[in-house]
Amino acid sequence: MPNIHPTAIIDPKAQLSDTCKIGPYCLIGERVVIGDDTEVGHGCHLTGTLTIGKKNSLYPYCCLGTPPQDISYSGEDLSVRIGDNNTLREFCTINIGTAKDRGFTSVGNGNFFMSYVHIGHDCDIGNNTIFVNNVGISGHSQIEDDAVISGLTGIHHYVTVGRYAFIGGMSRIIHDAPPFMMVEGNPSRVHRVNIVGLQRHGFSPESIEALKHAHRILYRSKLTRIEAFQILESSEGPPTPEVRYLIDFLKKQMAGRQGRQREILRKGVKR
Repeated sequence: MPNIHPTAIIDPKAQLSDTCKIGPYCLIGERVVIGDDTEVGHGCHLTGTLTIGKKNSLYPYCCLGTPPQDISYSGEDLSVRIGDNNTLREFCTINIGTAKDRGFTSVGNGNFFMSYVHIGHDCDIGNNTIFVNNVGISGHSQIEDDAVISGLTGIHHYVTVGRYAFIGGMSRIIHDAPPFMMVEGNPSRVHRVNIVGLQRHGFSPESIEALKHAHRILYRSKLTRIEAFQILESSEGPPTPEVRYLIDFLKKQMAGRQGRQREILRKGVKR
């Protein structure tokens, strides 16, 4: 049987693993599923159609599965899906999806969300990301694997943050943040390659040097973006896998609107 504090209020239809732990004064709704060895701290509110995987740690007063902060929402039964081995510190909030997008908000595996992180409706959070205190992720956004977002940063809706990107604190991110780069400011801009982060993740010196060279061509030269792509793709031989991914990311960004590749998901927007 699950370890449930006697003050917790749990709907009898909720599906709780025999090895999960529910703290005092929690409120858990009928469509909530909680996996093995997940611990839910006191005062958490888990509601809506919410699936939480294995070995997650929810600290006190997390609020997950609540309706989206979207005036078009009209009560549809949509969902939040959370994977395994995530840590959600105090007062984190995650809203369900909306009918005008894919209908669910998702969080992958191994993520670390510090206190007061908010993840809006229809967001797609990858694996092994770190969100520092008071980060706000607006609806329809995507955060790719291993990205780090520093404290008090606001992410505009429909923004994509690329893999291994590092976002500096108190930044205002209104355009896609490219992978492997350090982005900071209000308005934000790309500063340099995320060298320390890439080294910590085992990237080779050759891969990092190739990204530094791509950064100089893309962001420090007077070339147009198309001219820079031509140099990186042909004139200097085949790009490394990391540079290839960076180029593909930027091409998708250019195909979107307002510097955001996911803007094409909006209804009524020409593709």
